[in-house]
Amino acid sequence: MTDAEFERLYQTYFSSVFGYLMRLCNDPSLAEELTSDTFFKALGSVNRFRGDCEILSWLCAIARNAYLSYLRKNGRLMRLHDEEIVEDGAKNLEESYLDKEAVAEAMAALNALNEPYREVFRLRTFGELSYRSIAELFGRTENWACVVYHRARIKIREAMEDRNDEA
Repeated sequence: MTDAEFERLYQTYFSSVFGYLMRLCNDPSLAEELTSDTFFKALGSVNRFRGDCEILSWLCAIARNAYLSYLRKNGRLMRLHDEEIVEDGAKNLEESYLDKEAVAEAMAALNALNEPYREVFRLRTFGELSYRSIAELFGRTENWACVVYHRARIKIREAMEDRNDEA
């Protein structure tokens, strides 16, 4: 890939990758750092890209791995039943909504979900990825991604209803 081709790739996908990372970490400076890291890693491995998936899915997979590496390195990732679990979610997200209490409840319910429900929900809702892209990230089928997302929505709704019933 020539420098000009990579520059076009960067210009085309920078905002999407940055937005995806912002939704994961909710920290502009970290998202910018991880976006740079993502494109640096992509440049180093672009010759290995086989075209099995959309380029954005490939870049988001690199970005996700960069974010998980950052969390691992900073002790903010734990293992549970051989699955990696992010300890902290999108903090301060509720500040951008009018009903802060409802958003706080929804985020608490989301953060209480086990993986892969939590990650699939975040990718679909905050990352605005298609079921196909999510399936490619996990090495699964589109149907799997759709089912996991809808089960996550049900679990969040039920958790919020349970909290409302307790109040």
